[in-house]
Amino acid sequence: MLLLAFQKGNAQRVLYRQDHDDLPYYFGLTLSYNSSNLHQTKSSNFLASDSIKVVEPGASGGFALGLLGTMRIDDHFQIRINPQLIIGGSKYLSYTLGSTKPGEGTNQQQVLPSNIVSFPLQFKFNSDRIGNFRSYMMAGLKYDIDLASNSTARNAEDVIKLKKGDFGYEAGIGFNFYLPFVTISPEIKISNGFSNLHQVDPALKYSNNLERILSRMVVFSIHFED
Repeated sequence: MLLLAFQKGNAQRVLYRQDHDDLPYYFGLTLSYNSSNLHQTKSSNFLASDSIKVVEPGASGGFALGLLGTMRIDDHFQIRINPQLIIGGSKYLSYTLGSTKPGEGTNQQQVLPSNIVSFPLQFKFNSDRIGNFRSYMMAGLKYDIDLASNSTARNAEDVIKLKKGDFGYEAGIGFNFYLPFVTISPEIKISNGFSNLHQVDPALKYSNNLERILSRMVVFSIHFED
């Protein structure tokens, strides 16, 4: 029994991938789930007009697949690129109308499909490694291109339009779990846009009541690092 306990204790102290953090660079894959919505700022038309009483953004989920490239700066700092294709996660705005046309309902919803290619550049600060575990914080900038943007659609005169490009920031925390042949890193982050996505249409009541529309996203990712 003592021999088994001794062997078990030694097994628990085995360090996997000890030289991994000394590599100048390494690569991996990312799987993500996100919850996205829109943050809107109302224009002066909202108070001046009674056509719309309430505007509320809605959240929806989407999935992403991405590549991961990490470059070492020193024992604690790294630079990381993580381009991703985000599928789904349609954005929408719900309206409560104050005045309606014949046959038009009081509650209306503007659904805006979204398929995004995201290009983040991130800086990562790692804690000291404890056995086969390490935590980290990350922050950076991103540029998103919405492949499903309707900003140039000519047959969508009654639909609110969002611009194709979005510049923003990301920040989050994560954990590295070192296994014999791979490092698994769950991570949670916020990914918010700086850019005003709203392409204002003065003739559309769903649009002229809003001034700014910003993207908001919470992302849970699992990175598989070589």
